Order: sequence, then C-alpha cells, then structure tokens
Amino acid sequence: MKTTLLCIGKTDESFIKMGIENYAKRLKHYVYFNISVIPDIKSTRHLTQEQQKTREGELILKQLKNGDFVILLDERGKAFRSVEFAKFLEQKIVGSVQHIVFVIGGPYGFSEEVYKRANERLSLSKMTFSHQMIRLFFVEQLYRAFTIQRREPYHHE
Repeated sequence: MKTTLLCIGKTDESFIKMGIENYAKRLKHYVYFNISVIPDIKSTRHLTQEQQKTREGELILKQLKNGDFVILLDERGKAFRSVEFAKFLEQKIVGSVQHIVFVIGGPYGFSEEVYKRANERLSLSKMTFSHQMIRLFFVEQLYRAFTIQRREPYHHE
C-alpha cells in the first residue's frame, strides 16, 4: 500500500520540518510514504473564503487519481484513539486499498467538490491547530499506527 499526505502550503518552521522528516524516515520501514505539497495560492487578499477554497479544491482534485482512497483531515471527521486508527488502517490494507491519500486543506477547509470526492473524514482533535502542526501530529500518528499493528514497543497502553 502507498500512503500520501497532500497539503496546501509549505512548512515554514524548521522544528516542525525536522519532526516530520524524522517520522517520515521511520515510516519507510512500514509503508511507501510520500508528502506532496501544493503551493499556497497567491494574492488571496482579493478572494473570498469560498473562492480560496474553490481554487485550493481544484488544485487538490488535480493531484488525485481515480483509484485513490481519499481521507480528509477535517475537524468534523471521525475521531479515533490511536489503537482504533491502527485497526482502521489495517482494514484498508486487508481490503486491498492500493493508495490512501490523506489531505490537509488550506486555512478555510475544503471546497464542496473535495468533500464529494472524499471517501472518509478523519479528525485528529476537537481543538484547532495550525496546518503545519497538524502535519507533524498526523505523521507521528501514522507511524504509531504501524508500530501498533506490529506490536512494537513504541505505543504504551
């Protein structure tokens, strides 16, 4: 199985980049993992929130292929404990999903077209975090899920 984290905008903070790189490197032992970054839209001052979501949505949809299983990281998505998330991923692997694409949208969320294309929605917390921090949190949770599946000592419960 392949997994991709698709994001809008680059990660500016060096400490976040280092954390993401650390967990991405660890993930290579379990799964093919890729981070794909869509550049920020320029001149957003003259756009409404809806217009910005629409433009970002168009860019997101261009990155997706027909067979991709798309999971939006969205505050209104399903919330899992880490062990439950590991089981969820395992079901996708057993169910022959070839490519899971996790998507982190822009500051205003996703366009309706992206919501329609998504197969699932996943919430990492009821709290609001910066989009850069969510990248790090998510990559760590993905790594944690694979260690749980293999019963490795990273996760303590």
